[in-house]
Amino acid sequence: MLDRIDVALLRMLRKNARLPNKTLAEKTGVAPSTALERIRRLHESRTIQGYHAEVAPAAIGIGLQAMVAVRLARHSRPMVDGFLDHLQGLREVLAFYHLAGADDFLVHVGVRDSAHLREFALTAFTEREEVAHIQTHLIFDFHRNTELPVYLQSPDLQSPG
Repeated sequence: MLDRIDVALLRMLRKNARLPNKTLAEKTGVAPSTALERIRRLHESRTIQGYHAEVAPAAIGIGLQAMVAVRLARHSRPMVDGFLDHLQGLREVLAFYHLAGADDFLVHVGVRDSAHLREFALTAFTEREEVAHIQTHLIFDFHRNTELPVYLQSPDLQSPG
């Protein structure tokens, strides 16, 4: 079970995963060895699943991003699993979500331009037999929320505000 120290460490790492252990310890009021051990346990328990670098899309040639809503023709485990494997193999796919509701997947893609998006949508989605329908939404701007909502029972663990 997480306590207030664990949650404080997670909140700080969510905002800046490159904070030195000394800073994490100071801001949580624990010894550096304690902070290091707690972060190690958060990794071992898979509470912390990894770190990533936020890269400016334009710096790597992504000129256009879109969310593609995908509706499958049928819903069988082999079809869903096959489509998941397909998505994981596409370099244009930045993230994807398996959904409940009218659409089955929401796929965040990054491409060079509108011609690249058109070609990608045709080959990655519409040419696949399990796909019944797609709808593409262009993304004008993207911002990641670095705040960490916490919905645990203890009042001292709740998100501030």
